[in-house]
Amino acid sequence: MFDLRPPHNNLKADLLSGITVCLALVPEAVAFAFVAGVHPLVGLYAAIIVGFITAMFGGRPGMISAAAGSLAVVMMHLVMEHGASFLFAAVILMGMFQIFIGVMKWGRFIRMVPAPVMLGFVNGLALIILFAQFSQFKDADGDWLSTDSMMIMAMIIAATMAIIYLLPRLTKAVPSALAAIVLVSVAVVIFDINAVTVGDRASVSGTLASLIFGDGKEGGFQGLSWFTALPPDFFSFATLWIILPYALILTIIGSVESLLTMTLIDDITETRGKANKECIALGAANCTAGAFGTMGGCALIGQSMINVNSGGRGRLSGVVAASGLLMIVLVASSWIEMVPIGALVGLMFFVVIATFNWSSWNIMRGMTKADAFIMVLVTVLTVMFDLAVAVIAGVIISALVFAWQHAERIILEANTTENDGETIKEYKVHGPLFFASAKNFIDQFDPQHDPQTVSIDFMHSRVYDHTGIEAIDNLTKKYQAADKKLILKHLSPECQVLLQDAKELIEVNVSEDPHYHVSTSAQNKTTASSAE
Repeated sequence: MFDLRPPHNNLKADLLSGITVCLALVPEAVAFAFVAGVHPLVGLYAAIIVGFITAMFGGRPGMISAAAGSLAVVMMHLVMEHGASFLFAAVILMGMFQIFIGVMKWGRFIRMVPAPVMLGFVNGLALIILFAQFSQFKDADGDWLSTDSMMIMAMIIAATMAIIYLLPRLTKAVPSALAAIVLVSVAVVIFDINAVTVGDRASVSGTLASLIFGDGKEGGFQGLSWFTALPPDFFSFATLWIILPYALILTIIGSVESLLTMTLIDDITETRGKANKECIALGAANCTAGAFGTMGGCALIGQSMINVNSGGRGRLSGVVAASGLLMIVLVASSWIEMVPIGALVGLMFFVVIATFNWSSWNIMRGMTKADAFIMVLVTVLTVMFDLAVAVIAGVIISALVFAWQHAERIILEANTTENDGETIKEYKVHGPLFFASAKNFIDQFDPQHDPQTVSIDFMHSRVYDHTGIEAIDNLTKKYQAADKKLILKHLSPECQVLLQDAKELIEVNVSEDPHYHVSTSAQNKTTASSAE
């Protein structure tokens, strides 16, 4: 079912990259927990559970999943209005929906996302990661740090980014990101620099008992104990009605972000992940996370980029990241709490630089205006709203642009010939006939002024949907009303069956007529299968 052996036996790279990702997950998980309005341990344990299960059973080795900011924003409203118990139930329902998506093999539809939407998604998430770091420049009360603290933070960020950039030029024995965090942290401790640390933000210590049963504090991490504290009327249609819209939104955002991140990692590693398997693993992870009273999660593009760029390509890197995070929470929290926030912010700034597709500005010059607009729109919507809104809007607009462009490609070539003294006008149709081109198709005919015999040849055209069939049917009615003879040539057998008013007008040529399937409600009656 799974294989922990890294590609090309690169065990060292997987181990070290997993440790690097583990350190980078701590502040992110804590920050996202704060955004969602829950205890920091809720975010940390979510990262552990989701990260471990998806690493072991997911469809994309090397991709990192954990508590995500895109989900936390939606969770915040649910927690504020109804409480954390409703959040955990919504996370379980989200997991069920994601398993259903994987079982139904709907993950393959991620292939329908156009390249401009993908570019906009990547750039938008890079900006979200960038803007998320600005909160680290504020104190616990939400005020900006003092001038001295801000200067120290800036120097630590600059030192971290310099090490990450320069160290690979000297040696690639260890991931530069891990080396940067360790070196900067050691320097801060040795020189007693008054820097803001992870421990200043929140305590990340916990026990196995807290993981399973919670800490027993009101408003704190509840573990499995949240089940026992639920009122009898919690399991009702009223509760389902409350959590259902949130669960659906979380499902869309989590699934789309994970599958698009998987596509990005596929391109970088020149391998191919399994979308449906990833959906099932993510759903199982979220069901487990919700049952344990955590906030669930999805793939993280930032940490995934850190992992891949550090050499982590196998399942082991994700397992090490999740296991290392658990060890930090259980036994090594005091060490991690000494890591300066500036080092982690510097690492994330470097991730932003690596994630943002800078070449997209040059690509825009070769794009059509529509594709360039879609890319910018998806980027803006990702930052202003959320990933689901951005991607859905981008796909819809891309589909409309595609339909409009192909609607204009239907061209009629008209020729008039004489046969035994009879004038015959033949129309040769070029281009697709479907809902967007149907009106343009009909408007190019002139039943009133055409000769008595008219022939329409579909050899170089194709009827794609029922609207195209209706267009042909309506056209025959117009010629019949004008008392003209109409001949239809080279229609597929499926079209011939579906045409209601033109059956007697069709000229059948078995050796030349094309064979393809028309997407209509009657398709199941006319053909046993269709091409995928």
